[in-house]
Amino acid sequence: MSLFDLTGKVAIITGSSRGIGKAIAERMAEHGAKVVISSRKAGPCEEVAAALNAQHGAGTAIAVPANIASKEELQNLVDETRKAFGRVDVCVCNAASNPYYGPMEGISDDQFRKILDNNIISNHWLIGMVAPEMRARKDGAIIIVSSIGGLRGNTIIGAYNISKAADFQLARNLAHEFGPDNVRVNCIAPGLIRTDFARALWENPETLKRSTQGVPLRRIGEPDELAGAAVYLASKAGSFMTGQALVVDGGATI
Repeated sequence: MSLFDLTGKVAIITGSSRGIGKAIAERMAEHGAKVVISSRKAGPCEEVAAALNAQHGAGTAIAVPANIASKEELQNLVDETRKAFGRVDVCVCNAASNPYYGPMEGISDDQFRKILDNNIISNHWLIGMVAPEMRARKDGAIIIVSSIGGLRGNTIIGAYNISKAADFQLARNLAHEFGPDNVRVNCIAPGLIRTDFARALWENPETLKRSTQGVPLRRIGEPDELAGAAVYLASKAGSFMTGQALVVDGGATI
């Protein structure tokens, strides 16, 4: 049996109708998992789920839209997952927000709160909903998609980086709490990835040039280059890893 086999596992992946989340869902399904596709809009979720079912067989994926800002919608996401598949083995907290680009002195209170609420508190909510059954079963994997930004200072995405640094600490704390029950909690820390979410950082050729000028690989990453890290952390291959930040970055990390 492959160390990366996820057969029989059920994975919730937020923000999985596109970008990094979609790539993670596709690769987890490829490795045998049942996957739950979730983002704010039903249509794109249903499209991704339908494609996965066509490729891997009916019942591989379901679509459950949820706004991560709503605790009620996150609870519905978990409830519908259990109704369809009976359990949650893997939880990938991928969805996030960044409504502001610019120096910290210019951010409004509402923008700052939205970043903290969606990037930290929503993860705390969702993890709290799935962790009890994992701990009772003595098995589970929780993955937070953080960012290399949580390890660096920045003049235009400072608040976002603060939230991503907090995600690292959330994973460390929960790893200590859940570890005795064999539930692992880790972060993936991507560098700059070509997604719609990060478009402001790579769409402009001059910005892209600055971003990659001193990078050893001389390029930014693609969503699928993150997916293998998530499969690793969810599978037996990553069974002795918890409380860690797995950096996936083509350049200098600090």
